[in-house]
Amino acid sequence: MYQRDIEIIMSYKKQFDFDYWTTEDLRLFKGSPYNAVTAPTYLVELGIPIDDPVIQANVDLLFSVLREDGRFKVYPKGGMVPCQTAITLTSLCRLGQAQDPRLANSYRYFLEMQEADGGWKCKKYSFGRGPETEFSTPMTTLYVLHAFIYQPNFKELRQLDGAVEFLLKHWEMKVPIGPCHYGIGRLFMQVEYPLGDYNIFHYVYVLSHYPKAQKDPRFLEAFEWLKSRTVADQIVVERHSPRLNKLAFCKKGEVSQLATKYYQMILENLTINKGAD
Repeated sequence: MYQRDIEIIMSYKKQFDFDYWTTEDLRLFKGSPYNAVTAPTYLVELGIPIDDPVIQANVDLLFSVLREDGRFKVYPKGGMVPCQTAITLTSLCRLGQAQDPRLANSYRYFLEMQEADGGWKCKKYSFGRGPETEFSTPMTTLYVLHAFIYQPNFKELRQLDGAVEFLLKHWEMKVPIGPCHYGIGRLFMQVEYPLGDYNIFHYVYVLSHYPKAQKDPRFLEAFEWLKSRTVADQIVVERHSPRLNKLAFCKKGEVSQLATKYYQMILENLTINKGAD
């Protein structure tokens, strides 16, 4: 059904005269969204099996930049910031590697580096150091929570409740916070697919897994907004990277069957919670 989409994604595989959507010196985020961290997750989303040689080779590539402390060195020069590690960790989980013991240090890293406000923070102050930069980074925090849902005991980790509360507080505040100035405004409220970045769909999907959020009026308000954007309980894609415009599985302005599967997971999470009452 999505063979043409698969072909388009694969056509970028050697875009930098190397392989696996990256450069010879392993700048893994270069070429977004057709980069070494996210492009393979699109293929798996479209039905390519995890044991496919291309997927496995890409998994090996991502593991090759894993450092002993759990962080990922996704660029040959410069520091390693938490958002890059969180996104790479989530991608490896989506590629079937969540239980690989090599990721244990990555999960431990986040549990040990949690900020006092409950979130995680990329301490790169591109916009200066105003009072808003005292807060953690919402997108990084959302990705960390996303990565943890692949762990069987994540609901037992009370430490994550602080991160959930941080994101729920941001729903109330709305204003841009953190060093990268992530806010909740017009762009955030547009339904973005494939899942990624900091937006209403990703926000509700991730938080729907956490018991602390499921009954919270702030989360339920966000869920009702997402629900209001559906058509017959199906997700209509409103935004994504312009570079994805040729792909049928996430065509803007149309219902996406694959995106709707995530919405169905949200409904299932809330139904399970209601049944627990």
